Amino acid sequence: MTFSDDNLSASRSIVFVALGSNLDDPVLHVQRALREIDELPETALMKISSLYETVPEGLEDQPPFVNAVAQVATTLSPHDVLARLHAIEAQHGRLRNTENEVRNGPRTLDLDILIFDELQISARGLTIPHPRMHERAFVLVPLVEIAPDVVVPGKGIAKQLLAALDTAGVALLKYEEQ
Repeated sequence: MTFSDDNLSASRSIVFVALGSNLDDPVLHVQRALREIDELPETALMKISSLYETVPEGLEDQPPFVNAVAQVATTLSPHDVLARLHAIEAQHGRLRNTENEVRNGPRTLDLDILIFDELQISARGLTIPHPRMHERAFVLVPLVEIAPDVVVPGKGIAKQLLAALDTAGVALLKYEEQ
């Protein structure tokens, strides 16, 4: 992975993306998705968190999740980034908004824009910052690992938001790099 921004112009945006998977070798899905995000045009991967094993929220009768957060720089618009993330999900077998999709249910890959600069957007299909991210330890633990002082627009500083949460269901995952 490149971890550079040599090819990006000065008008780049800083975006935090959440990654999650709990089906069909979740570690591999998250690792592959990180490489695919890094290969997006006009986008550079800057930082990635460790991988965390997390207990499911909502629908509890499913395998644990593997979660991570990536920081990327991009010159793409929020809607373009979202469309490209959805395309990566589809490459991993994720079918969004189908009758078979269960809210908070098992999935091969889930990619969400958490923060996009300081933007606050509430549009059809796109809400930034991601709704309820400030209430979810499985999001804030990896986010705080790579950007403890990042501001969640309208909510506060990530490390302060995390301090108010129970993190018992989030554990650093030990794995072999694939």
